Amino acid sequence: MELQSLFKLHYQPSFLPRLSLVSTSLTPLSKPTFFTPKKKFPHLHKPFSPHQSSPSPSCRPPKPLSVSAASVSLQTDEDRLPADIEVIETKEPHSRVRLSVIVPPLVSQYCYRLVLDEYAKESKVPGFRPGKKIPESILINYIGKEYVQRSAIATVLKQTIPHAMSSVKGRAFEDSVRILTKFSEMLEAFSPQDFFRYDAVVDVAPEVKWVSEDAYKNLKIVVEIDNEITAQKASEAELRRRHKALSPLRIVTDRGLRIGDVVVLDIFATTISKDDSSGEKIPSAESKGFHLDTEEGDYLLPGFLDSIIGIQRGETKSFPLQFPESWKQENLQGVHAQFTVECKELFYRDLLELDDSVADKLLPGCSTLSQVKESILQRCQEVEQTARDQATDNAILDQLSKLIEVVDIPQSLFEEQGRQLYGAKLLELQASRKLDEQQLTSLSSEKALNEYLETERDNITNIIKQMVAVGEIFKRENLQYSTEELVKEVENSVAEFKQHNQEYDEERIKLQVQDILEGAKVLEWLREHADIQFVTR
Repeated sequence: MELQSLFKLHYQPSFLPRLSLVSTSLTPLSKPTFFTPKKKFPHLHKPFSPHQSSPSPSCRPPKPLSVSAASVSLQTDEDRLPADIEVIETKEPHSRVRLSVIVPPLVSQYCYRLVLDEYAKESKVPGFRPGKKIPESILINYIGKEYVQRSAIATVLKQTIPHAMSSVKGRAFEDSVRILTKFSEMLEAFSPQDFFRYDAVVDVAPEVKWVSEDAYKNLKIVVEIDNEITAQKASEAELRRRHKALSPLRIVTDRGLRIGDVVVLDIFATTISKDDSSGEKIPSAESKGFHLDTEEGDYLLPGFLDSIIGIQRGETKSFPLQFPESWKQENLQGVHAQFTVECKELFYRDLLELDDSVADKLLPGCSTLSQVKESILQRCQEVEQTARDQATDNAILDQLSKLIEVVDIPQSLFEEQGRQLYGAKLLELQASRKLDEQQLTSLSSEKALNEYLETERDNITNIIKQMVAVGEIFKRENLQYSTEELVKEVENSVAEFKQHNQEYDEERIKLQVQDILEGAKVLEWLREHADIQFVTR
């Protein structure tokens, strides 16, 4: 049993996950992104080139850039336009802003000329030497009028969208802009001599309301700590586990099951109806060849272990039990069941003498039993402190979500956070080998994702509220992290991706690390200014 599981740890708040390596088998899901409402929208960074590849040696006309009417990928620096564009903003539900853009002819002509110049440089038109000016009519006839218009429209969009979004700069979410006007409609209406119109929509940071302006200051936090497991108890359990792992198993031949034994069972279960007759099978409660260490049976159904004590090899026992109302599987809560258990094998451990002679086997590098105990205790104390810190952070975040109201959460933010959580969940299941490839493929479908988003809507919404609250506090209190911290964390994350031969986007990693560092600074500030009380369950 891992030390962390003894303390029921949940590492990192929901918005502060470690950068997880994304399996290529999860391609239907987007890679984890850590969105916060403060992200700025990227600007254009160079004039649009409608043809990126080298000209074909066969002299065939190059194909135009493919442009989707649903979305557009922007570059990074704003370019100066020959005339101003007109933008009409309209607020829409889910923190969206519709931008109705009117492009004057001067801008359309400018973009149209950029496209022609680019095609003229890269096209090999028969009869014209490289560098020789090609008449416009001949060039258009060679390339194709529709190809030229498509590329011109793409250029207009890329050149004008950053200008159209100047009023929402700093509020718009990264990669959330979408073109609403159908491309076929734009193609039909486009002329360099006329006004060009299109509609776009972008998600912006939602409106935030605190219950009071200083609601997050001087928080009173009650942190519940599980008193069942302490560092001392955990270290004793860990020493016992290591001791047992060194000791050989012997077959029991002359008695029944005792606490401390290891038993192999075939388990069958059916529901019990009101008239005490057997009902349906309970597949999730059945198991063949189930290995049970009787000293680690805390996770079993209450009463199960007591009911099989004394069972001998080859013997079968049948007994009724009721699943608690708090049972993890909701469909079994409160269910009365009849269990039938057959003992297939029964073993006891021939425990080695626990002294200095086995110290190095218990914990490599230790020469005495005292060193082993001291080292294990120190590790458990560190884990216990991590558990307390984590419980404190979770309590603070839970309190924050109650102090803030996020009006009209953008759908893109909701979906992105949900995808991140769902992807992390699948990775965890895959890492623990609880999923085969077929199950993973099925769970990676958009249908499975959408079902998860709907089921976990309240939880995802609550996490977003926490994220928004943290972002607001970071700005309000002028908190900062050092460049050294950022560089170090980015380097560590990149090294982890390289170690596992995973593809990565360093710029995205940097954004994720920034969110992580901001969250850590906010939690540190809140802990310093909060009244924190620890109570045991």
